[in-house]
Formats: sequence, structure tokens, C-alpha cells
Amino acid sequence: MPHASTQRCQPNRSKAKSPCFFKSSLGWLAIVVATLRLSLPAWADDYESKPSDSYFAIFNPRKAPDTGLLLLHPGDRLAIIGDSITEQKMYSRIVETYLTVCVPELKITARQFGWSGETAEGFRKRMSQDCLRFQPTVATLCYGMNDSRYRPFDCLNGEWYQSNYTAVVHGLKNAGARVVLGSPGCTGKVPHWVKGKEGTLDELNLNLCTLRDLDIGIARQEDTRFADVFWTMFKAGFEGQKKYTKPEQSYEISGKDGVHPDWAGHLVMAYTFLRSMGLDGNIGTLTIDMGKQTATASSGHIVESFTNSELTVVSTKYPFCVTGESNRDNSIRSGTTLVPFFQDLDRFLLVVTNAMAVQYQVTWGTETNIYSAAQLAAGVNLAEDFKVNPFLEAFQRVDEAVAAKQAYETVQIKKIFHGPEGAADLEKAVGRTESERTLIASAIADAMRSVRHTIRIQAIQ
Repeated sequence: MPHASTQRCQPNRSKAKSPCFFKSSLGWLAIVVATLRLSLPAWADDYESKPSDSYFAIFNPRKAPDTGLLLLHPGDRLAIIGDSITEQKMYSRIVETYLTVCVPELKITARQFGWSGETAEGFRKRMSQDCLRFQPTVATLCYGMNDSRYRPFDCLNGEWYQSNYTAVVHGLKNAGARVVLGSPGCTGKVPHWVKGKEGTLDELNLNLCTLRDLDIGIARQEDTRFADVFWTMFKAGFEGQKKYTKPEQSYEISGKDGVHPDWAGHLVMAYTFLRSMGLDGNIGTLTIDMGKQTATASSGHIVESFTNSELTVVSTKYPFCVTGESNRDNSIRSGTTLVPFFQDLDRFLLVVTNAMAVQYQVTWGTETNIYSAAQLAAGVNLAEDFKVNPFLEAFQRVDEAVAAKQAYETVQIKKIFHGPEGAADLEKAVGRTESERTLIASAIADAMRSVRHTIRIQAIQ
């Protein structure tokens, strides 16, 4: 096996030769420079900024490409592809639910193709049968965890990974899909299932960071988007431990087994993928002029009435509703405290101008918050400030329908296509399961209904 080399090519840990040193299309950059005397591309010497804490000292990840403009087109068919972390159907569910409720005007549909234990090579081999037959127009990829072999980095394994991941990108692009190439995440401990453990936790994460830099090279070479899952999760995990770990409560961004995150980690992953798609996060703005006693709303929201400082709106576009505890790694809400999810992706603003009182009480649904006139004039984010809000019930209906559909997609691919029924007659199995999936998927559209909600604003004397 080409990836089973015992000869290690350990990257230098100094900043001059980053542990996240990667291969270009012509070979390892160090070899190219030494033997062909070619100069490095300008971006190869750019590094991510990092906290000053010693926790980050040995990590010098290359600078990730900037997020571009909106990648998505109306009517896109999204394929969410990856290993067992994708098959958990958590970040994939967040992504699909977000696209359904927060940008309904795009009418995006999605499928998840997670497969436990898979590598980029594994998906390459099943890509045509399982994925391309459904003609995706955009795809997210998340490989590298299993590809790392849970050991220190070596050159041949890196080449094997890069070759297969590049081939996957080529296959998707040749089929007409725009690609978001995701790096692996980070690990929180040496997994218990790894036999003959060869490396320390730092060495495992250095390997994943190196694969992440290989991914940047692939993304630049292939002109695809890049989702920086590793570095975003690594920093978020450090912040989560610092904020929330107590003697009686650990906080593990990468999950209790060190590899499979719980909801906080999956929120961080979803954030990286959604940001890489170029989404602007503008859910809507409701503007009230207290002096004129008028109100307006942005697209996706219609003002039904505004009388006696009470605003009633009908919305066909939802904020992403985030509940749960802020300090638990099994909570989506906690993940939003570690990345700027609300600021970047979930802004549903209330703006109040010409307010005469110093402070106001704002009631939305069953919850009430107090704001100064200055805060209201600048705009307050209802999505962030009101955990329980009038959208929550409708949001949960959509999210549950997404969960049911994604659960069926795992059964469809793994048990039917790759089971006895598929072996007997694959095309017949595809036709039967697609009929069932269509019915399940229709529940998502049925659940997506307009929400009528009221905001009351009262001056505090």
C-alpha cells in the first residue's frame, strides 16, 4: 500500500518551515526549491495569526484563502460528503436546515453522503455510483481524519491523500459541481480504537494541520472554495476549554472520543462551511421610526401592522434558532459562543430610530429584553438575544424533517445501494428508494410555513 510507508518526512516545527508544510502540483515545495530553483508562490509564506498561548506554539498553519462572493445559485443541489463525522448527520443537518430556512429564496436541496471510516480514496471509488448519479451542482467535502491514519505525518501518506482528494475534486468539477473543499477537523485525544499508537496528541494534530495545508494547495490549484475546519475547530476548542471546563465538567470540541464532535463542535464545522459559501448572514431587518410611528421590513418579511408601539410581521424567512446551554459541548448554543455565528450568519435586526426614552422594554414572543435607545438605534440582533422566539416551533418542524430525510439517505446509500437489493439490480433499487425519499423530502417544504409574530416596544419611565 503506497500510504503505509515507515519512512517519515517530519516537517520542521519552526516558522520558516511550518509543520503545515504542503505539496504543490510539482512536488514537495522544499524539494522544488532545492532542486528546480523555483521561487515559492507569494501566498506560501503567509501564516494564520494565532493566540500567544503556548498551546499553539508548534502550529504555524498557512493562511487560508479569503471567502469569496456567494457561491450558491438558485435551485442548487448540494452534496454533503465526508466520513463518519458527516454520517453523524449533525453539521450536515445544520447546513441543510440553515439553507432551507435562512435563504429560502435560493430553493437549495441537499443530500448527505457520509460513510463511517471513509477516506478520500474510498469516496473516489464510490463517487459515480452513489453521488454523481444525482447530478449535484455544488458539493462540500470533509476528509482527512481517517486519511491521517491517526499517526505522525509522513510524506508518502500525504501524497496518497493529496492525490485522492484532488481526484475527488476533479470528478465533481467534471460533473458540473462547484466544490467547497473542507479540511479535516482536529482531535482531542488519541482515539481508543487506534492500535499500536505511534504518536502523541500533538503529533496527530500536526499531521491533521499538515493535511489541512495540503488542502489549501489543492483548493488554490483547482480554483475551489476552502473550508478551514481544522484551524477554526482547534481555536474554538481551546476557547471552550478555557471558558467552560470545570473539575466536574470537561469541554471537548472534538467529542468525548476525541474525533466525533457533539453539537458544539458540529456548529463550528457548519459555520466554516456556510461561511465558505459566501453567505452574507442577512436574515432581515425590521425598522421602526418612533417619531413618525411607521415601520418597514426587508425582503422576506412583511409589516402587517404597527400601532401603539406594537409591530406585527409575517415572515417567510426564518432566523436560525439556537437553543441550549452556553457552557456544554453537547449544545448548539455553546458552539455559537466560540465562533461569530450570529454576527456572520444569523442577523435578524430590530432597528428603532427617534426613540425619546432612555431605555425600552422589547417583548418578542414570551421573552423580554431591555435595551437603551442607543442600542436600538444601532440595531439589536433578535436571533441572538431571544433564545426562545416565535420562530422556534416552525424552525423545529423543518429541522426534524431535514433530520428524517438525512437519516433515510444513509439507509438508501449504505444499506440499499451497497446491500443485497443494490447488488441484485442497482437501477431498480435506485428508482424505488428515490420514490420513498421524494415523499420524505416533501415534508421539508410542507414544514416551511410563514410565521406571524409580534414585537412590543415599551418605554421604561
